[in-house]
Amino acid sequence: MTDVVSPLEKSQNICVYCGSSSGNGPEFAAEAIALGRALATQNLGLVYGGGRVGLMGLVADAVLDNDGLVHGIIPEHLVRAETAHQGLTTLEMVATMHERKARMEELSDGFIVLPGGFGTFDEVFEILTWNQLGLIAKPVVFLDSTGYYAPLFDAFDHMIAAGFVKENYRALLNRATTVDEAVRIASSPAPAVEGKLIELDITSKKTITS
Repeated sequence: MTDVVSPLEKSQNICVYCGSSSGNGPEFAAEAIALGRALATQNLGLVYGGGRVGLMGLVADAVLDNDGLVHGIIPEHLVRAETAHQGLTTLEMVATMHERKARMEELSDGFIVLPGGFGTFDEVFEILTWNQLGLIAKPVVFLDSTGYYAPLFDAFDHMIAAGFVKENYRALLNRATTVDEAVRIASSPAPAVEGKLIELDITSKKTITS
């Protein structure tokens, strides 16, 4: 991992997971820009995947345009592909996608999820799992003014009904329809949920290293 000290390390930071595409409708871009503006005006630092394209670039630019701080974390292979945003407060390069996700979690106090594809799902499901296991306790909220995540929340309901996710973990699954609501949830303490490791009577919690 690159040894980087970010000015964000002394502030409250929100990690935003979102697509490297902008989607097929203007509402997705508008939501990303509004979120970036809100983070900056509320003095919350942005931690994200370091890209300059798609919703990633839009939310970062909106924070910067409103005098906010942005820390991007990007794997070396994506820098070589020329997708890195070169105008950030801090751009940190790491070797692997695994390091990127661990570093984003390390710097962040909460997580907001905008529309995205496989990469966005990979990132948020890992954080939900870490919360479920009790390895971390940080709020996660899907910002969904567009209804993009409605089918996913239907799937969550199905998982719970089928017995593969316990009802108490529903508290981890926050969904907001406004930017202000999403920022409030992400910048507040996480809900108290007993971790699955405790539930399984595993007494020695592991430290996340990758």
